[in-house]
Amino acid sequence: MHTIRVAIPAMDELDFLPATLDALSRQKTDSPFEVYICVNQPESYWENPAGKLVCEHNQQLLEYLSHYDFLTLHVLDFASPGKGWPKGKKGVGHARRVLFDSILTVSESDDLIVSMDADTLVEPGYLSSLAENFSKHPEMSALAVPYYHRLDPTDETATRAMLRYEIYMRNYAINLLKINSPYGFTALGSAIVMRAKALQKIGNITPLQSGEDFYLVQKFCKMGGLRLFNSECVYPACRYSDRVPFGTGPAMKLGSQGIWDSYPIYHHSVFEPIKEAYRHLRDLYEGCFHCNDNDFLAFLQKNNNQEDIWITIRQNVSDFPHFVKAFHQKSDGLRILQYVRHKYSQNRHSESSAILDNTKTWWPDRFPKWLSEGHSLDHYSILQLDELRNRMFEEENVLRKHYPN
Repeated sequence: MHTIRVAIPAMDELDFLPATLDALSRQKTDSPFEVYICVNQPESYWENPAGKLVCEHNQQLLEYLSHYDFLTLHVLDFASPGKGWPKGKKGVGHARRVLFDSILTVSESDDLIVSMDADTLVEPGYLSSLAENFSKHPEMSALAVPYYHRLDPTDETATRAMLRYEIYMRNYAINLLKINSPYGFTALGSAIVMRAKALQKIGNITPLQSGEDFYLVQKFCKMGGLRLFNSECVYPACRYSDRVPFGTGPAMKLGSQGIWDSYPIYHHSVFEPIKEAYRHLRDLYEGCFHCNDNDFLAFLQKNNNQEDIWITIRQNVSDFPHFVKAFHQKSDGLRILQYVRHKYSQNRHSESSAILDNTKTWWPDRFPKWLSEGHSLDHYSILQLDELRNRMFEEENVLRKHYPN
């Protein structure tokens, strides 16, 4: 039986972490598990009033953890005076890297590393479901776990922003999964699980200040063995944040002001050129299909320094399956996102038409009738947005079950 090791970065999280630890203490699993917590902040925070308040809160958190005896805890102190991050090293990505490094020093190859956040709740069967999932799929290297954000009934503005952002994320994922893209994952730092040996093989996480979770899952996707479905999901919190340049917290903060420019609802037609390129991979391999024949391929070619990337790839692979693999290495999740944003900037469908057309395409006989009113999402009630969120959650999970195709 392999050990499960839960990794949680924590900065100024005394208001949230106790509930997360309580949820972990109620786990019903036969697998031994331990929890690693990295309490952290930059050392420079001690030098200014706002930062010093975070430092003081972290000291209170360290004191709380020192008396916590309901779980096997390993507390990494990067918060006490003289122990904070030095200049140039900061952010949740660096905290995750330190956690993973520490865990890898004591892990067997098939031990599971569970990446969570300090404000994420899970049901009592969560860890058991992970152990069962990885046991059932020995080829699985990593898992991007389904998620479902908790709402805040006391804050209508935050609730609306959370629902709108989650609808944005699910719309993007569903459209990619519908065209059988290998990059149809949603990467949340609170919802990633991996085998220790797989994390070692990809060279661990890149300690970015933001987006480290996306690049981590993309590495697993390129290596192979990534899965997207689990019988239990995680429940991240609904909260504002400006600690990172982008992600859920910043999106909610902007969204609460009605600013959604960076998180549009993409029309399904934006993804059609990608689907067409996938359909013509055999022709591309045989030299019968060219970049100018497809908008997505033309975009990839334009953003590559080589004269013809597909000729180069053909010359360096032995057969068609290896060509397909090389193609997807080039046209990865980042390139797809860049293309979708580029395509959207050229032809901006209104939010109302995008969500209406998408849902009519996905559910022709059962799309939410109230969407036919043709308004933007800001117009609809919280109950209506939650209904849409729930339908998309169900649709996405069906698609996740069949990934990879």
